[in-house]
Amino acid sequence: MELPNIPSLPLNVTDQMGRRVAVPFPPRRIVSLVPSQTELLFDLGVGDKVVGVTKFCIHPAEARTQATVIGGTKNVDFEKIAALKPDLIIGNKEENYQTGIEQLAANYPVWLSDISNLPEALDMICRVGFIAGAKKKADALAAEIEASFAALETAATAATNQPVSVAYFIWRKPYMVAATGTFIDDLLRRAGFTNAFAAQSRYPEVSADQLAEAAPQRIFLSSEPYPFGEKHLAEFQAICPAAKIAIIDGELFSWYGSRLRKSAAYFSQLR
Repeated sequence: MELPNIPSLPLNVTDQMGRRVAVPFPPRRIVSLVPSQTELLFDLGVGDKVVGVTKFCIHPAEARTQATVIGGTKNVDFEKIAALKPDLIIGNKEENYQTGIEQLAANYPVWLSDISNLPEALDMICRVGFIAGAKKKADALAAEIEASFAALETAATAATNQPVSVAYFIWRKPYMVAATGTFIDDLLRRAGFTNAFAAQSRYPEVSADQLAEAAPQRIFLSSEPYPFGEKHLAEFQAICPAAKIAIIDGELFSWYGSRLRKSAAYFSQLR
């Protein structure tokens, strides 16, 4: 049981950017700037310590009603954050913006994740759990997710000797895909798919002609960040008549926290 009158002790930790951060332990007033990490904190049982979240922190549903909404991931309201008097801010290299993080780090302990593959996501889960005072739960969660992906990869290898090629779209006008060096690409590979745009890196723009030339067997239209829907299926079918096209749950491919518990089973269904 936490004793509120006992002051937090300083804990010196290293984040995934290699930055040394002095964090009060256990933290009592956490601002989370990343939706997947907000959900993780709640699932680890420390949601009552979360005092600030972004407008995109939609899981769990009570996150945005229980905590103060401090803006978006790339346009935070510094005055709102100051009013919350956080003793820990948790962000991410890619989802947040450098100048904003630097401004916050000048006044508060800021711990940053940097994730491009599953092992880094599991490492983040364990480290955030440790910092937040929920190490045992975090370690168990990471082990559960790791085991589910190990089973997924074994099944994918046994199912076929030739992985299925996929083009994974995250945006429209212009078309943008997830390519090599992304968390999405790593999960695609673990699910037994090959990336049709593996020769490119990060999130490149691609043309309809490039898509036709790549000739993927499957086209995944992600539910986020662009809200692809059924009305877009014909558009892509016209470009790649032979491809199987599907609207997929983008959260299960790109949220690198506790939502990963559901990802392996979902990927098995996609296969």
